[in-house]
Amino acid sequence: MAEKKNVSVKVMNMAGEEVSKLNLSASVFGIEPHQQALFDAVQVEQSNARQATAKTKKRHEVSGGGKKPWRQKGTGRARAGSTRSPIWVGGGNVFGPDGTQNFKISQNKKEYRLAKKSALSLAVKENKLTVVDEIKFAEKKTKAFVAMLDALKAGSKVLVVVDEIDEAMFASARNLAWVKLVTSDNVSVVDLLNVDTLVMSQTAAKSIEEALK
Repeated sequence: MAEKKNVSVKVMNMAGEEVSKLNLSASVFGIEPHQQALFDAVQVEQSNARQATAKTKKRHEVSGGGKKPWRQKGTGRARAGSTRSPIWVGGGNVFGPDGTQNFKISQNKKEYRLAKKSALSLAVKENKLTVVDEIKFAEKKTKAFVAMLDALKAGSKVLVVVDEIDEAMFASARNLAWVKLVTSDNVSVVDLLNVDTLVMSQTAAKSIEEALK
């Protein structure tokens, strides 16, 4: 059986009407999704987005504790030298985060490209991809952006990928909490997986195809 060279997808206009067909490379948009590559890519992206802001105070950083709480012998209580001791309430923390944690991990380029191809192929396989001939707005109108998404029957989580984001497009989309607008050279695997609908301009689809071939 001959291997498919192209994946044919419908091209819509912003009014939701089919205007043509677009052939996309099956080596980018039609592969069998590689689950391990996808898992690794998501783990890398989420780990690298973590900030090492968690911080607890060690014994030497807790205020107070200069005076011995009570005398060494004769009180019937256990010996205590400082209220900064980790066994005291309000004392220092022994093994807590110190604010210098490093959560960075990496993935090699070949596997990351495979993960991105897998995510795109999964979008095609699950009928989440909608290609639009041209995405352009004459003025800054959120209503116009919503009208386009309604016409395209987009879901409740939408990723819109274009080659270039102009001021009118950015202003029209910024108030829509369920919409993420990115350029074709800045789309991530997590972005592609975490959507109900992937709306992509025709030029953006071709740019991504060229970059991943």
